[in-house]
Amino acid sequence: MTIPVITIDGPSGSGKGTICSLLAAELKWHLLDSGALYRLVAFGADKHQISLDDSEKLANYAQNLDIRFEVSEPNPNTGATEVAVILEGEAVGDGIRTEQCGNNASKVAAIPAVRTALLDRQRKFLQAPGLIADGRDMGTVVFPDAKLKIYLTASAGERAKRRFKQLKEKGISATVDGLVREISERDERDMNRPVAPLKPAEDAHVIDTSSMPIEEVLKHVLNLYRQIFI
Repeated sequence: MTIPVITIDGPSGSGKGTICSLLAAELKWHLLDSGALYRLVAFGADKHQISLDDSEKLANYAQNLDIRFEVSEPNPNTGATEVAVILEGEAVGDGIRTEQCGNNASKVAAIPAVRTALLDRQRKFLQAPGLIADGRDMGTVVFPDAKLKIYLTASAGERAKRRFKQLKEKGISATVDGLVREISERDERDMNRPVAPLKPAEDAHVIDTSSMPIEEVLKHVLNLYRQIFI
């Protein structure tokens, strides 16, 4: 039996994480947050004092990454879900969600040896009853045969506003202008890297979430799921 997978790609702040966790909770499928894997390699590299310039040690660490994702049941009042990221047996919390870690993750993701090391690790997440794969190259590289591929996008300004709101709620200082610059720089780096650049798969459904409530995006994706898998 072929195990189903839904790939959801797109730039940072496009709504991938929220949609993927909601889908995983709704369908009772496994979750792969590939962006977190690169953040975790960057986070773990810092923890184990591995230089971001040492591609050999980074690749070795990535190949043996001890990680799992645990999705909570939706909150009965808000409908929101929580994703616990467990690295080496410990929850990492918001340590991997800082802008610095995100930028370091983007640099790590541009290293071919690290991407090769993580490719098989990512594919091993595909287990019954199904997988929601969140990332930047899930539909183009990791799961090119997926029957349903989604590419979420949004303007840099809108994504910066969303990120600013998240950081403000967590008491982290930032400015919208600064976030726009960082997001634009990351997009440029991700879209122009020589290995697995950020782009929609040819058969992906592209959804611009700039002016869409998350509930509307989820409804649209679930409709596509029903059309293809049911």
